[in-house]
Amino acid sequence: MRLLAVASECAPLVKTGGLADVVGALPAALAEHGVQVTTLLPGYPAVLRAIGDARTLRRIDDLFGGTARLRRGTAGGLDLLVLDAPHLFDRPGSPYLAPDGGEWADNGLRFAALGAAAALVATGGVRGLTFDAVHAHDWQAGLVPAYLRFAQPRRPVLFTVHNLAFQGKFPLSLFPRLGLPAEALSVQGLEYYGTIGFLKAGLWYADRITTVSPTYAAEIGTPELGMGLDGLIRGRGGHVSGILNGLDTADWDPARDHRLAARFDAADPARRAANKAALQRRLGLAEDADALLFGFVGRMTWQKGVDLVLGALPAMLGEGAQLAMLGTGEWGIEEGSRGAAAAHPGRVGVHVGFDEALARLVYAGSDVVLVPSRFEPCGLAQLAALRYGALPLVAHVGGLVDSVVDANEMALAEGAGAGFHFAPVTQEMLAATVLRVARLWRDKGTWRALQANALRTDVSWTRSAARYAALYREMMADAG
Repeated sequence: MRLLAVASECAPLVKTGGLADVVGALPAALAEHGVQVTTLLPGYPAVLRAIGDARTLRRIDDLFGGTARLRRGTAGGLDLLVLDAPHLFDRPGSPYLAPDGGEWADNGLRFAALGAAAALVATGGVRGLTFDAVHAHDWQAGLVPAYLRFAQPRRPVLFTVHNLAFQGKFPLSLFPRLGLPAEALSVQGLEYYGTIGFLKAGLWYADRITTVSPTYAAEIGTPELGMGLDGLIRGRGGHVSGILNGLDTADWDPARDHRLAARFDAADPARRAANKAALQRRLGLAEDADALLFGFVGRMTWQKGVDLVLGALPAMLGEGAQLAMLGTGEWGIEEGSRGAAAAHPGRVGVHVGFDEALARLVYAGSDVVLVPSRFEPCGLAQLAALRYGALPLVAHVGGLVDSVVDANEMALAEGAGAGFHFAPVTQEMLAATVLRVARLWRDKGTWRALQANALRTDVSWTRSAARYAALYREMMADAG
């Protein structure tokens, strides 16, 4: 079958978060199940550079205020369609933010254009291209199901929510420019508490809805985590499901990763020790193989629970442990992290910013990777940790529950477990779990067994790609 995927970012071409990793890795995994994927992306400068002199398949004379072209090319092993609309996408900054850090004022039009272009392509508007189904990702592609609902011929569409907290809400004054029928501007459509809701539109009009983990699919149907959309999500009933994210295990491979100080695999985990020493040197930590080393990689935000890590620091230091942190985010948390490093030289090391090589070293050199998120649709840090032999210590939420087997007493008795859960998500419970981890760290035989379990864990896309392929075919059967 032929699938059109639609997203606002895609690794390795343009990335701000885990969405890009999913969009970049899933096509290769789906190919194993007979699904041929073409990915439609906005024509950001980086994407256009990557496809080079790609040919133009169709010109659109007026796409929300300017001329656009649909260009086809390949990059990063992906079959791409690129919406080359300079008036919308040829600008500096991130995909969503201007260089001053504020959102682009016309983000509503920019990503409405992506949805309109996707509908044009999916319904046969580009000669020589036909598709059986469409997979739209997150709010930036939320209007894809809306445009397709009012287009012919019908194409079934799957809408995936990567993080319900980001919803894409814009003023009602945008609606007349969208080219949708008047009936779309209602509670049974785009209207959302006096705004136009892109993510809400995707939830309403899609044939099927997925989130990036089964537990998160259940959580967003509750008032606590539904972000105001729980009623709609419950109303979609059996059309909502969760499919756990995976990793591109060819890219995330400690046996071949050139960024590491020493490569290793499940058959020779002892070589991880060189990465621990390299990480300690890199972040100014005391070079001590016997010190339990906790690592953190990610956004330094309240949602990610970094304040809980800083609050639990006395428990870590009391056990003789070290802490290595890498990330950027909220100013207050960044400053708190820098302050902790200044107050505890040789015990706490912090790099504020992003460095891919250092991130890989944190996963390969830490003994434990902290993922204390207050909510987490799926998360990739715990999957990377498992792949690189670090035991994840995770909050008992979302995809973290689904992807990490807790080393509790029953699991230990059965030789299972590859990480640690804590709940409720509080500083006190994180500190208590740190003490549980430290006790197991001192039992070297048990620790080696847990690490072996982590390295053997299948974090690939294999199972999840099969579920996506089955869901596409189910949508197609229902559509007739």
